Amino acid sequence: MDALFIGHAYIDVTMLTDSMPAGDEKSVARDYAVSFGGNAVTAGFACAKLGHDVHILTTQARDWLGHMFSEMADAYGVRLHPRKVARSSLSFVLPNDGKRAILRARDDHYLQPFIRLDISQARLLHVDGHMADAAIHYARAARSRGVLVSLDGGALRPRIEELIDFVDVAVVSKKLCQQMGLSESEMLAWLKSKGCRVGAVTVGEKGTYWFEGDGPQQHLPSLHVPAERVVDTSGAGDVFHGAYCASYLERPEASWREHFEFARAASAHKIQHLGNEAGLPSREDVAYARTIFAPAAEVVA
Repeated sequence: MDALFIGHAYIDVTMLTDSMPAGDEKSVARDYAVSFGGNAVTAGFACAKLGHDVHILTTQARDWLGHMFSEMADAYGVRLHPRKVARSSLSFVLPNDGKRAILRARDDHYLQPFIRLDISQARLLHVDGHMADAAIHYARAARSRGVLVSLDGGALRPRIEELIDFVDVAVVSKKLCQQMGLSESEMLAWLKSKGCRVGAVTVGEKGTYWFEGDGPQQHLPSLHVPAERVVDTSGAGDVFHGAYCASYLERPEASWREHFEFARAASAHKIQHLGNEAGLPSREDVAYARTIFAPAAEVVA
């Protein structure tokens, strides 16, 4: 096991449509994709696609969507450690002009305790705040064994402040800043005060604000992907997380600027494809994105 990812699983149905029907109307989408979903789950698949031995502790039901999810994991060599729920969770994702609307149906009423795994051979743990009891248990165990703990702080979830006490690398969203009433700069200062070795706030097309160790706050601009090439931005943040995890596993001695630069190129690849699976990059895809897309700050109008 190179890495353990812990989070809630979805099946995502992503549809490209010019309009949403209302009342008694019907319409036909231009395209669709069916894929795995969920923050840490998608990050885990991305890390696996980039060549690493990934295990995922996640929700799973014994229904048709659960069987589909198992087959998706098998296809990527991902080892699942299920926590039983009655029904699979489902997301309908509607990309629209560089943004996306999401409608979710979620079952997070666990029918059993989370499984206890031996993570002594793992080198990285990535959590998204879902399944807080499992996340805190494994984060504490990882900290005691010197395993790097990474957090996707996408939203204010139960016990997240307790969880952050065991996090080495916290990459959070602008949404979490807003929910906690903090600016991006204030969030980074708070993460540093909580003992995070690396902290970052992702702000979409505006890039990433971050720090490493005792260094100053820095800004990493996003790569400029022309609007006509942007198909679906959903999952781009999850791919970002999975890619920096993969970069760390490949070169743990490298700086976090290098890991984040790798991850932003992975995200630039993802947004050009419909659905999470189609948007998972290979190492060649990441290298290509870094070649053809310039950082937004360097784009000449």
